[in-house]
Amino acid sequence: MKLVMAIIKPFKLDDVREALTPLGIQGMTVSEVKGFGRQKGQTEIYRGAEYEISFLPKVKIEIAVSDDLVESTVETIQKSAQTGKIGDGKIFVLEVGQAVRIRTGETDSQAL
Repeated sequence: MKLVMAIIKPFKLDDVREALTPLGIQGMTVSEVKGFGRQKGQTEIYRGAEYEISFLPKVKIEIAVSDDLVESTVETIQKSAQTGKIGDGKIFVLEVGQAVRIRTGETDSQAL
C-alpha cells in the first residue's frame, strides 16, 4: 500500500477528483494548506499599497491506494492538475505500513 500525497492549485481539485473516479478511487482526504516553492510567493496591490504574499493557498490531497494503482493514480493527478504554469504543485508517494478501518476492524488493503 502507498499513500499518494499531492499539493495542487485549489481550482484544480474538482478536475482531479473527477479524473480519479474512473480508476476506482473511493475516497480521499483534502486539506487547505499554504506554502511556497520556487514561486517564492507573489506581490499584490490592495488599495494602492503593494504587499508581498509569502505563502500561497494550495490544496493537499491524500489517497491511500494499493500498489497496483500507484502509477495510474500519479499519472492521473499529474495530467488533471497541470496548468503548465509555475506553482502547479508536487506529488509524493509514501509507503504505508498498516491501515485499519475503525468501524469493522478490517486491515490493510481491505481497509481501503
